Amino acid sequence: MAVTMADITKLRKMSGAGMMDCKKALTEADGDIEKAMEIIRKKGQAIAAKRSDRDAAEGCVLAKKDGEFAAIIALKCETDFVAKNEDFVALAQAILDAAVANKCKTLDEVKALPMGKGTIQDAVTDRSGITGEKMELDGYNVVEGAYTTTYNHMGKNQLCTIVAFNKESEEVAHNVAMQIAAMNPIAIDEAGVPESVKEQEIQVAIEKTKAEQVQKAVEAALKKGGINPTHVDSEDHMESNMAKGWITAEDVAKAKDIIATVSAEKAANLPEQMIQNIAQGRLSKFLKEVCLLNQEDIMDGKKTVKETMKEADPELKILAFKRFTLRAE
Repeated sequence: MAVTMADITKLRKMSGAGMMDCKKALTEADGDIEKAMEIIRKKGQAIAAKRSDRDAAEGCVLAKKDGEFAAIIALKCETDFVAKNEDFVALAQAILDAAVANKCKTLDEVKALPMGKGTIQDAVTDRSGITGEKMELDGYNVVEGAYTTTYNHMGKNQLCTIVAFNKESEEVAHNVAMQIAAMNPIAIDEAGVPESVKEQEIQVAIEKTKAEQVQKAVEAALKKGGINPTHVDSEDHMESNMAKGWITAEDVAKAKDIIATVSAEKAANLPEQMIQNIAQGRLSKFLKEVCLLNQEDIMDGKKTVKETMKEADPELKILAFKRFTLRAE
């Protein structure tokens, strides 16, 4: 049976596949549209399986709200070229629309939703066959509250945020969503920061403080001994600076002795309370940077987000937020 242009056009609209792929599928299916669709679908499954170990680092991130419910989803692919394709973005939007309409709470729920003659996961696999790239859904997050808002950073479909509040305040809500995009907080306030994170930060701060105190003592001893600390701060520097004639072999030997002796003595006699106080100060600084309410408001650097919200409405509260981006930070 001859394949007509009308059939090819119809199959292209149904599948989104290229003209030659549609023509080949129709030829193989002897003009049967349904069989041709199945051929294209199987091709998608084969390509998806073949490229399962590839890295899908590009894609489209979208956010949407519907009253008290808001969601983010990312449809990922391998190249920026595919990520910006209108059909690819349209598929991501259709998936998000379905997820929000059904108030899905998990990514597995989204994948299982019906789409076309299969599920959303089937639709993603089919699209993989059309583009020839690995595709996968990722980053599905939701928030719920009396009022929700969304933000798509610069409208580029790469970074989105969603926020839930206890009541409506459109302008403040929008600014908070932008704040989250810009400053990447990990919690609303200190109570939301996991104890494991706080403990890890304290340990890092303690070790950093100890190292700094030892280094200060070593540098002071080197200067007292007539040696420039920057000339002996590593084995490579010692070698290169000797070659340049800036220091002698005797200087290097003396420096190594000072470094070893002073480091050991200082490390054994560090004042514990001072170390703890400095470490706690560093933890406080960390919590100010990562807690949303503690952060400096990007719209008014003289105030914190908490102060800005209180001025706008003392009863306004952030209930939850989510942020997702495809870019490494």
